[in-house]
Amino acid sequence: MPRKRPGRVRTKNTNRREALKLSSMAPEDYNVRPGEVKSIACPDCRTWRRIMGDKVLKIREHCISDKVAEGEKHTTCPGSDQLVELDIDVRRWQVKQDRLLREAMPQDNRRAAQQFYKPLPAPAAPVSRMNAEITLESARQAYLAHRTRHVGRGRSVTQPQGCTRCVGGQHCPDGEILARRFVLALQQEPARREAREQMERQEQRTARQQSAPAVRKAQWAKHGGPAVEKANNRCTERTSGTVSEFRGPDLPMLPQDIEAHERRQAELGRQYEQYARKAPATSAA
Repeated sequence: MPRKRPGRVRTKNTNRREALKLSSMAPEDYNVRPGEVKSIACPDCRTWRRIMGDKVLKIREHCISDKVAEGEKHTTCPGSDQLVELDIDVRRWQVKQDRLLREAMPQDNRRAAQQFYKPLPAPAAPVSRMNAEITLESARQAYLAHRTRHVGRGRSVTQPQGCTRCVGGQHCPDGEILARRFVLALQQEPARREAREQMERQEQRTARQQSAPAVRKAQWAKHGGPAVEKANNRCTERTSGTVSEFRGPDLPMLPQDIEAHERRQAELGRQYEQYARKAPATSAA
């Protein structure tokens, strides 16, 4: 879409008046919307005229009479070539004008007179077009049920009679969909079988991993114990102070200074007796 260029100011003449500020005019007497042609209501003749120029804005030269074609004299309006100063915030002006337009709109236009109801649900798709989980057996049974159906009267059932439009290699629209679905399932069956086998192997591997700690515990209970520890001690030379790798270093069970240990225990006993005598008095207070 070609870009709209602003009108060119072909003259430097003005009407020698002070520049007309848009802030001094009514907001509805001019149009400076972005993307639209700038226009203004001439203050002298009160007719809408175009604002020319891009940087220097002027009211386009116009005639004061609208009957020049009928022979009247051409009289230039005094408001021609009037300088215009854009001293307003265009965005705020546009928001205010949009609000005024909405408020001035009649109520019948703002609110729809027609009542709109929720649309009715679409009819269910036929069975042959349902996107359910398709297996080789289900596709085969659906195709055979379409090609062969038993007809009869009462309890007596006659010979199977297939779809009247499915003859030989020709299929009706539903039969063609079912046949294509059966062939597709037949082609995808090896990949599905491989996927099922892989899933089963993964489940077995997961079960073995979960039961591994219990299996190792049972094996250690069956084959472990002092016999394994004794055999391990015979294979490897032990360092001083170490009984086995299974039980760690041979730690002393008795204190090194027995007299100091007994004195410490006696002192702790006396402290406990003093604390036991003071406890009832403290609780009663």
